[in-house]
Amino acid sequence: MSRIGKKPIIVPADVTVSFEEGNVMNVKGPKGELSQKFPAAMALKLDAGVLTVERPSDSKEHKALHGLSRSLASNMVVGCHEGFKKVLEINGVGYKAAMEGGKLVLNVGYSHPVDFEVPAGITIEVPNPNQIIVSGADKQVVGQLASEIRGKRPPEPYLGKGIKYSDEKIRRKAGKAGK
Repeated sequence: MSRIGKKPIIVPADVTVSFEEGNVMNVKGPKGELSQKFPAAMALKLDAGVLTVERPSDSKEHKALHGLSRSLASNMVVGCHEGFKKVLEINGVGYKAAMEGGKLVLNVGYSHPVDFEVPAGITIEVPNPNQIIVSGADKQVVGQLASEIRGKRPPEPYLGKGIKYSDEKIRRKAGKAGK
């Protein structure tokens, strides 16, 4: 058995889970609502607030889909109940971020500011000019948007300038040795 796939998912009281035909699961909670289509072979069952995922056989493909389906379902339940959050830090002289009219505007050393549209269901907060908080119910969208923001000016190893995740460690290099 898959160690991840066989773990049950506890559904909180303020989250509702429903199923549609075609193996589609809908989750609705205080932080939002999500919908996901699962592989036809995986059987999702909800009994007394406990969601389980079962597979039909022990083939290699079904084993892989078992853990994946359980992780996706768990992320949907957690996202609708608590939400997900990524914190980014900006380091560098003159580097800053600001929210202007529903857009994230980054000044990160280019000759022009970089704008980011905020997708539906995602909130971006800028508590100070050197910190960005991306939060939402969908873990995949939150992670993708945070990655795209970081990709505009990744941290460099010599001075550490750039945009990095708050828990990321930058390996520093020594640079040129003087005479």
